[in-house]
Amino acid sequence: MNVDHLVVGARSLEAGVAWCEATLGVTPAPGGKHALMGTHNRLLAIGSADYPDAYLEIIALDPEAPPPGRARWFGLDHADFSAGPRLIHLVARSTMLDMHRWGLITVGLQPGEPIAASRGDLSWQILVRPDGALPCGGALPTLIQWQGPHHPAQRLPPSGVTLRALALRGVPDRARDVLRLPKVDVAPSGAPALSAVLHTPRGDVTLESA
Repeated sequence: MNVDHLVVGARSLEAGVAWCEATLGVTPAPGGKHALMGTHNRLLAIGSADYPDAYLEIIALDPEAPPPGRARWFGLDHADFSAGPRLIHLVARSTMLDMHRWGLITVGLQPGEPIAASRGDLSWQILVRPDGALPCGGALPTLIQWQGPHHPAQRLPPSGVTLRALALRGVPDRARDVLRLPKVDVAPSGAPALSAVLHTPRGDVTLESA
């Protein structure tokens, strides 16, 4: 298990790009569309020695896509971005998705069902609850397993932004023992649910979930 990517939600991709430029001092790279969920994204490499192949995803509902016919991931159907884009979630990378899923179920959590998704030549399995909700107030990471040889971070240009520290608050100890995320400060209580420190061209910037 490793940190895969941070998720920043926005009312529109244009708003997300403007936020990234103003807050982090860089312009995110192109992303693409997720036909399964009716969303689209932009991406930013933030990997470091402690968080290899990590990236930041700016995601928004795609106004050109039809309704997906199911709840969208990351609670996007009910998220409020009227105050601007914000950090909403963490996705953790697993090489044993089914085992980790059942581990979380065994300790009393409902991390979601595995669904297959793709974008271009990228394909993956990801856990999404039928209601789209984020357990533990959003502190429990969504789990993903990439399929095939490709991973988004490996094709992103260097951004000058790196992830320096990451903390989760509200993850029960029993779930922490299943996840065992390296270099992530995990605690069963406190706020915010997620905070990340990024080193940027503008200095260190701390992002926090609502």
